[in-house]
Amino acid sequence: MPGELMIDEMRPEDWESVARIYGEGIDTGNSTFEQSVPTYERWISAHLEGFSIVARENGEVLGWAALSPVSARQVYRGVAELSLYVGEKHRGKGVGSALMGAMIELSEKKGIWTLQGGTFPENTASLALQKKFGFREVGTRERLGRMSGRWRDVVLTERRSSISGSD
Repeated sequence: MPGELMIDEMRPEDWESVARIYGEGIDTGNSTFEQSVPTYERWISAHLEGFSIVARENGEVLGWAALSPVSARQVYRGVAELSLYVGEKHRGKGVGSALMGAMIELSEKKGIWTLQGGTFPENTASLALQKKFGFREVGTRERLGRMSGRWRDVVLTERRSSISGSD
C-alpha cells in the first residue's frame, strides 16, 4: 500500500539508495557526463552542505536532489547547480515535482537566488520539469564534452528567485 511521499534531508545512511538511483541515471547515457558513481566522500564534498534532500515513501528513497556551487568566487555564492534524480520505478509519478518544489523552497529560504541546470537535450523529461518550475533556457553549450566517443551538447537553464536576492 502506497504511503505518503515525504521530502527529507539526506542522511549518510541514504547513500546506498542515492548511489543506486544515480547509477540508474548514469546508465541512461543522458543524465550526466559521469561514467560511474563516485564515493560518498567525493559526492558529498562536491555538493553544498544542507542542500541534499531525498523523497521517501514507506522508508524507501525514491529520488534525490542536491545543489553544487557553480564557482568559488564570493559573488556567485547565491548561484547553485541543481542535480535531481528519480529511481527508474518511480519516474512519472510526481516524485521529481515534489523534489523540485522542495529544493526551490529550501534554496530560497537559505539565500540562493539562481538555480541553474545543465541538461543533455535528449533528456526531455528533465527539461520539461525545469520548464514547469520556471526555469528558462539560456542557451545550448555545443560540443561541451565527449562521452562514449561522441561530443555532447548541454542545455543551460536557470531559474531566478523572485524572493531571494531580489533587493
